Amino acid sequence: MALLDPPARTRDRIGLDGDGSVQVTLNPADRIGSAKVFAVYGKGGIGKSTTSSNLSAAFSLLGKRVLQIGCDPKHDSTFTLTKKLMPTVIDVLETVEFHAEELRPEDYMFEGYNGVMCVEAGGPPAGTGCGGYVVGQTVKLLKQHHLLEETDVVLFDVLGDVVCGGFAAPLQHAERAVVVASNDFDSIFAMNRIVAAIKAKAKNYDVRMAGVIANRSAATDEIDRFNAATGLKTLAHFPDLDAIRRSRLKKCTLFEMEQTPEVAAACDEYKRLAATMWTGCPALDAEPMKDRDIFEFLGFE
Repeated sequence: MALLDPPARTRDRIGLDGDGSVQVTLNPADRIGSAKVFAVYGKGGIGKSTTSSNLSAAFSLLGKRVLQIGCDPKHDSTFTLTKKLMPTVIDVLETVEFHAEELRPEDYMFEGYNGVMCVEAGGPPAGTGCGGYVVGQTVKLLKQHHLLEETDVVLFDVLGDVVCGGFAAPLQHAERAVVVASNDFDSIFAMNRIVAAIKAKAKNYDVRMAGVIANRSAATDEIDRFNAATGLKTLAHFPDLDAIRRSRLKKCTLFEMEQTPEVAAACDEYKRLAATMWTGCPALDAEPMKDRDIFEFLGFE
């Protein structure tokens, strides 16, 4: 149970992290080394895991050594890469009564499509513990086993909206954060809150906003309006292709689907996005709106 309830030595490091918030601060010893680290956020159900897995695959096809870390208790971030639901870090820790020193890397890390390494952090039982603490312990375990030293890209796939500090924990490790959004009120509203969370984290950590991945949208006019008003920009655009939906049902990446012209174009866009992120996305000093203001801004007639 120690992993689910932060011990005194962790609680002692609690301090201010953003206006009015209290977070567990990152232990400098747990920082990820030389890899480029990205955190992917967005409204629940917007396609973050599909986007993250295809992006990890694209990085690997560019010759990069990639690690994807799923940060969701339902632990399905990486199953299109591995073709199965993998045991989570929490699962395997329970089998050794939370004695992390008894674990081997192959107990919780699995190789997926084109060599992408996959880890599912998992989470505490519903209604108990802190998921963000689980993410922190997962990174610590990876460092203890020296699994981050030969990695070029680390990609955190994080559940839903940032509504608590726990699931903002990957922002303590990331260099850049991206938001997956479609051209509708709910996902843009969630994106606005994520921008606010990243702005708060940027006061104490290196993370900065990289931009928006428009997903499942034929048009991007509302995203474009929001970007112009807040200082964001769109990094890539993926239309609502049925092949993307079917790839998840078939437990495979988009790169493994029949390469019709539409699928090939989407795969090229993923590789272009990966190349852009690898080269380096400029930090965006985005300014989120107040909730009341964004309701007025996004009101549809």
